[in-house]
Amino acid sequence: MKKRVLYILFLVVVLYMPSCNKYPTEKRNGVPTEYTEAWLEIYDHCYDSIENNVVALDLYSAELTLDKDHHMKGTGYNLYISDIFVSDSLLASGIYHSDTTAQAYTFLPGRAFEDTPTGMYLLYVENDQLMSIQLLDSGTIVVRDTTDHLTDLQMTFYYRNAYGNKVTYETHYQGALIPWKKLPKK
Repeated sequence: MKKRVLYILFLVVVLYMPSCNKYPTEKRNGVPTEYTEAWLEIYDHCYDSIENNVVALDLYSAELTLDKDHHMKGTGYNLYISDIFVSDSLLASGIYHSDTTAQAYTFLPGRAFEDTPTGMYLLYVENDQLMSIQLLDSGTIVVRDTTDHLTDLQMTFYYRNAYGNKVTYETHYQGALIPWKKLPKK
């Protein structure tokens, strides 16, 4: 009788095990070390109290595309860096650092403002749906112009993970910066 109970218990466990894995085992890829598309948003002089012009960078990994209405489609990463302060309306060659002074060659660090990310942040989109937002605390962007009007961006960012550990994120983009929209001056 004991053997029979053990045998039935064994069968129940074996039959139950496959149903335990009802979530996909596929893990999302790590953050990209290379972006394949970059948009340059040109805002010109949009803050009355700041003398510098403003541009933003909007970068996409290979698996993430934009539809005709500029909505993200697919699965991948979007790196967004708003409020990059420039002396003219272009992203000139040089080294840019995150800080809050609004001086030329600086950009704002990532912050949450009323539950909305601002500054610099990384979005993970899966099947057209936003899955996560990672604010980036600080960083550096090295901008180099290359031949044929292409731009080379070497980017290093820092953030704290869920365990409070400081993480370094290095990534790169080389290609055209596609101008997207130009807002009127205030």
